[in-house]
Amino acid sequence: MAISSLIKQPSCADDSDPLSITVDEARQQILRSITPLQTREKLALRSALGRILAEDIISPIDVPAHTNSAMDGYALNGQDLPRKDVLELTVIGSALAGQPYKGDCQSGQCVRIMTGAPMPAGSDTVIMQEQVEVVAEQRIRLGSGHRTGQNVRQAGEDIPKGAAVLASGRQLAPADLGVLASLGFGEVTVRRRPRVAFFSTGDELRSIGETLGDGEIYDSNRYSLYGMLKRIDVEILDLGVVRDDPESLRLTLLNAAETADVIITSGGVSVGEADHIKSVLDDIGNTHFWKIAMKPGRPLTFGKVGQAHFFGLPGNPVAVMVTFYQFVQPAIHYLASGEPANPLTLRARSVTRLQKKPGRYEFLRGHYTQDDRGELIVEKAGLQGSGILSSMSRANCFILLPEDNAGVEQDGQVIIQPFAGLI
Repeated sequence: MAISSLIKQPSCADDSDPLSITVDEARQQILRSITPLQTREKLALRSALGRILAEDIISPIDVPAHTNSAMDGYALNGQDLPRKDVLELTVIGSALAGQPYKGDCQSGQCVRIMTGAPMPAGSDTVIMQEQVEVVAEQRIRLGSGHRTGQNVRQAGEDIPKGAAVLASGRQLAPADLGVLASLGFGEVTVRRRPRVAFFSTGDELRSIGETLGDGEIYDSNRYSLYGMLKRIDVEILDLGVVRDDPESLRLTLLNAAETADVIITSGGVSVGEADHIKSVLDDIGNTHFWKIAMKPGRPLTFGKVGQAHFFGLPGNPVAVMVTFYQFVQPAIHYLASGEPANPLTLRARSVTRLQKKPGRYEFLRGHYTQDDRGELIVEKAGLQGSGILSSMSRANCFILLPEDNAGVEQDGQVIIQPFAGLI
């Protein structure tokens, strides 16, 4: 008897899956479930690079503290500036940074001044030394074309006393350390780092240095995950490789949840006979979702084990990196800072045609450059299979093709997400 039809289950080969949620819905669910960390600690300024501020920084002083010269030259009263003729002035002293001139500068007088030195009383203008003529040891001449107040930095011009300088939740950059030092801060209050535990699952995985047997592969995902985690401000707990065994997975997850704020696994989240992550999570925790309408990375499980947030990433190497950057890293950032992540996106011209059907969000690996006119152009970074990790190594951006996108013609405009804005 002929079979007229075949009943199939939704798979990652489909353009749509009624059991999957959208990328945007997944991001929203993740953020709604996270309460940012509030535990604080004080650190010496040099140890605070990359850490998240736990309180607003209010300036206790003016920066600069004194009205000072922006140039090496001569300080004088702007009312003396000549409009047409040449003016001759008497040099009555000198001012150095840290050694100000103590007297007053009267009309017809000037003070030799160095960059950063406080302005003498009675002066409000500095003439660059290259724009004067020294006619005697204590006499100079200058011409017209100058303006009152030039080459002078006002007290508080950079940061006035009482100003809000850095907001709580900010990740401290090198320039921020300099700003804090200029205000006299020797230490700052920051939030505790998130603790992130991760491990790989799979009986086929072997560590580097071991001999591969039939069907066995080296565990690359842990190295990619370690590298991505190392680039953000977290405490890393590498739990190695865990066997495809429900009891081993259960014990590892429970132990990790005792200390970690976030648990990440790779592999074991699909629907194969050896994929146990979702069933174990349902038993010892809870699952918010386990499939996203995206490529690569459709089988992604998000939930909780105890108080730890859980991300079960796919096993394919590219899918691991895509889902980490799109979901895990923003979640860790929000957990640490309380601020949503806003990765940089740019418009670029696709030098080739990009095929796609509507229904799911696709993250192509791309390589962008500038053409001769300064326009950003982008092309795919080789083959796009979710197991081709070299495509991530060759790429420097994601080409973002949202759910409703039906492909891009050659020279069409696309949105790219540079890796430099992610890591």
